Amino acid sequence: MEPGEASFRFYAELLDFFPPLKRREAERRGLAREATEMPFRFHVPPTVKDAIESLGVPHVEVDLILVNGVSVDFAHRLADGDRVSVYPVFESLDIAPLVRLRPAPLRRTAFVADVHLRRLARLLRLLGFDVRHANDLDDRDLVDISVEERRILLTRDRQLLKHGRLTHATWIRSTDPIEQACEVVRRFDLAGSAKPFSRCPACNGLLEAVDKAAVADEIPPKTARWLDEYVRCDGCGKLYWRGTHFARLEGLVERILGKDPHA
Repeated sequence: MEPGEASFRFYAELLDFFPPLKRREAERRGLAREATEMPFRFHVPPTVKDAIESLGVPHVEVDLILVNGVSVDFAHRLADGDRVSVYPVFESLDIAPLVRLRPAPLRRTAFVADVHLRRLARLLRLLGFDVRHANDLDDRDLVDISVEERRILLTRDRQLLKHGRLTHATWIRSTDPIEQACEVVRRFDLAGSAKPFSRCPACNGLLEAVDKAAVADEIPPKTARWLDEYVRCDGCGKLYWRGTHFARLEGLVERILGKDPHA
């Protein structure tokens, strides 16, 4: 079979999957957030999904593919001379008439975070989001949980995102936990659905109000003298109250949700 070559162009956030040199080259050409054109050579025509992932972009990050200007699905096979444009998830643009590659949005927003994202998991729980996380979850566990419980997988492992069973997942770009939380809130437009201080940051359980008299023996005497409202986690049983550190946590929540103009 005669060898072939297709050219690929990636747009917007998908450029994050390429080295800084590629990004600087795109900027020099005036393409800003558009990736420079990349050749892809082959002997046996691959599916467009296989080609995209071999170039380094996980399929779960892609929402639209145009081959020679025509919308195609992941199973489309490349031909010599094809020009391929690859786009990320669209937040505001309606592409309903085209072949949307990602499944319909999940009815509820829930996550599973890999073992390296413990602090991100705690911050998202602080915002009230359902996040599964445990230090003993391996890659197979994470994929199973994401698929079976319909949770969005959060990971810094780009190779994991190429797992064929995954449908809802994203690569966390930043290495800073607070920036990671901001990234997730922006990516999934979560600011309006956050319910801060409704979940246990430690175990993900829901927090329920408890009568002060019923937990009097667990409250420090100095705290009991000035505070009457307490909540307990229905998972691990930990007791919480709005102590002197609460203002700092409120400021952190406002910063992550983009409500603090001084952040």
